Amino acid sequence: MRSGIWGELLSTAARNSGCVGAIVDGAVRDVAKMTAMAFPVFARGTCVYDSLHRQRVVDIDVPVEIDGVRFAPGDLVIADCDGVVVVPQAVEADAIRRAWGKVHAENVIRDAIKSGMKAVAAYQKYGIL
Repeated sequence: MRSGIWGELLSTAARNSGCVGAIVDGAVRDVAKMTAMAFPVFARGTCVYDSLHRQRVVDIDVPVEIDGVRFAPGDLVIADCDGVVVVPQAVEADAIRRAWGKVHAENVIRDAIKSGMKAVAAYQKYGIL
């Protein structure tokens, strides 16, 4: 957190390499510019200081751990304003299949509630809410 280790320039370079966003276990800077370029970055916070003489790259393309969650090259990572989810490559197909099943079930329940069914009744009938 002692410097903004990620900013507009790294976002631009990453995008040019095919990256669609970044997750940073530390601080970032240039948030307005990254937002304007529609490059999503998820970080612990912000810091106005750049990383020159404050940080250094020690490795690349290796497994890392953030808050007890392991990220490995090739894992599926999904992030939005609600949080970050890491799906290990070994279970990706099953996780996606199950997620689509849950989305379908929630669509059925949403339609039932929109049609007047009470939330408690929907839960009793479908088992999810």
